[in-house]
Amino acid sequence: MAISNIILWVLVIVLALLVFALTRQVGILHERVAPAGALQPTNGPKVGELTEALQLKSIDGANLTIGGPDTNQLASFVLFISPTCPVCKSLVPTARSLVKSEASRMRLVFASDGDNVEKHRLYVEDLDIAEYPYVLSELLGITYQVSKLPFALLIGSNGTLQSKGLVNTREHMESLIEAMDSGISTVQEYIGSQEKPNNRNYESSPMEQSS
Repeated sequence: MAISNIILWVLVIVLALLVFALTRQVGILHERVAPAGALQPTNGPKVGELTEALQLKSIDGANLTIGGPDTNQLASFVLFISPTCPVCKSLVPTARSLVKSEASRMRLVFASDGDNVEKHRLYVEDLDIAEYPYVLSELLGITYQVSKLPFALLIGSNGTLQSKGLVNTREHMESLIEAMDSGISTVQEYIGSQEKPNNRNYESSPMEQSS
């Protein structure tokens, strides 16, 4: 009986050590995996450039300026959507929630294009976004080279393009705001910023030096 108890305790200790080691490895992998940021196209205005102030009209006829320094000192989160884009519809509530939490420094604008204004009015009603500016502008899409949806861009209050990219999840949209706050515009830049300190502080072991 005593031997059985000893064996049982040994097994429990071994199992505990294995669980600890596995937990540690999962933590290391989590740190090394880069965030899933929005896919940023290479064409169109570059991040960091001063954007052109486009004088547009919202679908309800109100004057709307997108780009350039904002008179209210607000950043502009512009989400390009379309009635023919199923993913867009699912992202609208997420965009509203996200920008609402940033309301003190950011406004939300929805953008699309097309000639069927009535179709877009019904779309706005269906999405329950009448309180937000909704602009139909082919010029806006061409200016920022929007070729796929859903697409978002974030223009800082000073008029500079802070971030842009295809967005399919909340994480993608959050990455645009994080890019503005951190000054890192792409996932590749993020990875590079994490690797440089590690490389600088890395010292090879005697075994590695001799191999």
